[in-house]
Amino acid sequence: MGTRMLTAARSHPGFTVVAGVDVAPRTLDIPVFTTLDDVLSDVDAVYISTPPASHAELVHRAFAAGKAVFCEKPLAVDLAEARAMAEAAEGRPNAVNFALSDMAATIEIERRLPELGTLRGVEIRLQFPRWPRAFQADATWLSRSEQGGFVREVLSHFVYLTDRMLGPVTVESVSSDFPEPGAAEVAARGVLRGSGVPVHVSAFSGLAGPEIYEWTAWGTERSLRLGQWALLSTSDGGPWEPVPLEQTGSDYSRLTLFAQAVRGEHPRDLADFASGRRVAEVVEAFLR
Repeated sequence: MGTRMLTAARSHPGFTVVAGVDVAPRTLDIPVFTTLDDVLSDVDAVYISTPPASHAELVHRAFAAGKAVFCEKPLAVDLAEARAMAEAAEGRPNAVNFALSDMAATIEIERRLPELGTLRGVEIRLQFPRWPRAFQADATWLSRSEQGGFVREVLSHFVYLTDRMLGPVTVESVSSDFPEPGAAEVAARGVLRGSGVPVHVSAFSGLAGPEIYEWTAWGTERSLRLGQWALLSTSDGGPWEPVPLEQTGSDYSRLTLFAQAVRGEHPRDLADFASGRRVAEVVEAFLR
């Protein structure tokens, strides 16, 4: 994610990339330092893409220096830290990089919700033949329960979407299965609620089957299904019919929204630390 955001920021007219920070020295075509303190005096904003257990320290350091902060999700793996981070962010430019915040499908779901009639429930279904996924193979922390796992890394996006559509989500009953001590979960299931609407979660990894990302809102008049992050379809009782969308939503577009936040605006389609804290409350319930 750090590499992706660096590429997006360097092509974005709203930003000048000043430096990178990494505890493991690396060669990029920008200066790279090993501590955040080395660069804070020279920047207006900080983007944080370290593993989540280190987010809190870096966020507080950046806020204390008066900087705007764009942080990867999950906001934190410790709930006390997540709450303190959200409190520190109040009145400051801040954002959390939930990929679904500005997707065309998300905006269309929001627009169409009144068409669904009475909302009977929401289903979240995730399935991973391999975890971590192939492109994450070098991020070994993702395979450990301390700060990794698909609940934090992927389910968090869909909890954000549910929170946005239904309002704050509460936990009714959740659980996860772990193959051995210290390993990330291989199954997660639960019932959540948003504005009284039941939200059913079913997620698995390490199985023979396709990779699936699916969020469905079931209504009495019409239902909506978001599949594979960006594919929206609808049903009035018959087969699912695709909804044509412009494929908006990207690291670049969220940087555009973050630039607005730095200027003192409050973009609706940019997730903030307050929503990140609410998501963390739900996600960590699966893992406690």
